Amino acid sequence: MLGKTRSADEILMAKPLLNVLAGQAIHPAPIWLMRQAGRYLPEYRKTRAKAASFLEFCFTPDLAVEASLQPIRRFALDGVILFSDILVLPHALGRKVVFVEGKGPVLEPLRHAHELDRLTPQAVRESLAAVFETLRRLRQELPKDVTLIGFAGAPWTVACYMVEGEGSRDFQAVRRLAYREPALFARLIGLLTDSTIDYLSAQIEAGAETLQIFDSWAGSLAEAELRRWSLEPLTRIVAALKQRHPEVPVILFPRGAGVLYREFALASGAAALSLDSSLPLAWAAEELQQRTTLQGNLDPLLLLEGGDAMREGAERILRMLGNGPFVFNLGHGILPDTPPEHVAELVDLVRGWKASTTA
Repeated sequence: MLGKTRSADEILMAKPLLNVLAGQAIHPAPIWLMRQAGRYLPEYRKTRAKAASFLEFCFTPDLAVEASLQPIRRFALDGVILFSDILVLPHALGRKVVFVEGKGPVLEPLRHAHELDRLTPQAVRESLAAVFETLRRLRQELPKDVTLIGFAGAPWTVACYMVEGEGSRDFQAVRRLAYREPALFARLIGLLTDSTIDYLSAQIEAGAETLQIFDSWAGSLAEAELRRWSLEPLTRIVAALKQRHPEVPVILFPRGAGVLYREFALASGAAALSLDSSLPLAWAAEELQQRTTLQGNLDPLLLLEGGDAMREGAERILRMLGNGPFVFNLGHGILPDTPPEHVAELVDLVRGWKASTTA
């Protein structure tokens, strides 16, 4: 357990993930995996069965703590990410959110000003008290070298679900609303930006040591709109969090941003960028890693497949990015059918890679 009297420098030295997010290149590279707590683990499925709904699962600290900790009991991971969901925020703002088995999240679509007027940002902290309790408990239970990761969805991605009412292949409804009524959409993005700042600040106060913001649908935006609805709100969030909590690094994941990842590296102020699997590694090493810590970006399908394909993919990433400040991760979340043995092999490979190449 972390002692409350330890200095910030001592905590930093004990935690590889925080060292890398501070700009250091260390070997072996730290590793954690997006969606590392999930259905691919049989113990997760047993824990999930104890809650009547997915939101109840997220809002029951005993269950959320257990789900968060299960991966590090199996694997030598450097980070534990809070078990929750990006859509707890619209729920806290007063929109109905239901997770339908086999379909995913379903929300009341928000398309009009009067629906926006009914959102309740002042209720966020009270509504999400169970999430903060989960973080407090996790901070007490983590091994001393493991970093506690909080997270939220980016305003654009959360807005996608709120306007569409569910997941989508092309997000036509939300993109058309942004084109047709930019002032209304700017109000929604502004409210989500302010609420996300408050939500993430409260996560830090409850014990989160670093934060990741998931802009999973950034790649659905055209260039100018990506700057306006993704980069600009995220830059504002990072700046506000730095002002309130300068010691806590922020990781951004603008999935699908392509060459505009470079603008996130230059302008966002984030401590690290998490790369999706489509980004060329040589370009990332040359254009991004000179400016910021990188995280990523093994294709989750390679982890599902395992074997030589997975090992070759992981080793290529380590060769290209492992000599700079780098956190090994996936290009998106673990797929539900992934064998846990593949995860164990990947972690062992990352742990041993630098030792074997410098011996």
